[in-house]
Amino acid sequence: MPPRIRLCPRALRVRKSQPPTPITRSYASLATATTPAPPINQTNQFVPQIQRYPPTQPPSHKPPETRKTQLHRQYQSLLRSSPLILLFQHNNILAVEWMSIRRELTAALRKVDAELAQNGQPSLADNIRLQVIQTGIFASALRVVEFFDPVKGTIAEQAEKEEERFTHGVSRRAHEIASNRKLKSGLEPLLSGPLAVVSFPTVSPQHLKAVLSILSPSPEFPAPKRKVNPDYHSLEVQGGLQKLMLLGARVEGKVFDMEGTKWVGSIEGGIDGLRAQLVHMLQGIGGSLASALEGASRSLYFTVESRRMDMEDKEKGDKKGE
Repeated sequence: MPPRIRLCPRALRVRKSQPPTPITRSYASLATATTPAPPINQTNQFVPQIQRYPPTQPPSHKPPETRKTQLHRQYQSLLRSSPLILLFQHNNILAVEWMSIRRELTAALRKVDAELAQNGQPSLADNIRLQVIQTGIFASALRVVEFFDPVKGTIAEQAEKEEERFTHGVSRRAHEIASNRKLKSGLEPLLSGPLAVVSFPTVSPQHLKAVLSILSPSPEFPAPKRKVNPDYHSLEVQGGLQKLMLLGARVEGKVFDMEGTKWVGSIEGGIDGLRAQLVHMLQGIGGSLASALEGASRSLYFTVESRRMDMEDKEKGDKKGE
């Protein structure tokens, strides 16, 4: 038999490759691809730099994920949002004692809220917090809150530097102010040793009185009796209170010692009572001023009237002599 000749399929046949078509480029096409120059009015104005960070998360001087930076932000928010802050010094208070003290404090504050709710006032017990702070970081945050001006340094002349645009509390400028220990806010003598603070969302003498009667009882703010609240006289609560000492307070940005703090808590009727006392004082001043002016006019009238009568008597005497 003749040999069989195997033929390749059409799909597997090798085709001759054609030479590639040359790409021609003209100078006219390249000239049309150039970017035109910006207008002259844009070159004279300041163009802000492109931000390389999210607008809601500007970069900080120190890493934002560290615990110190987070505490710094937390203490700044606490100082700005709390017009009334009490400072206590604690000494080796156990966790069970802290838990018992917070329980009694919350119960006393809720009792005050129940009394004030009858007059339509809002409750504050859930917003009043007792927490332990880091003294050094708290002092640094206090200097930033007191002396850092976020508006300063944001004009166009200073915006060329990238650091000048950051005006948040943990920026480079804020860190420089926080590191300046020559700046004094008046609270430095109290910022020593282990500290705990009680923050109030508003200045409420009734709640302050309840806090002082629980954490720092005195003859002006007596502690609850054993028959009324036996849990307050337990070993955990009393053992923790013996290690807790009131240092002072920060009220509306001003420093108060122990006597000033007790004076704020002793205001009868709270803010409404203080307003009533102020109105009564102003009314008394107005009444005394009116009586003083009226007395002066009366004395002048009596003086002129007596002088007139004296002159009339002299004229009558002269007529009789003639």
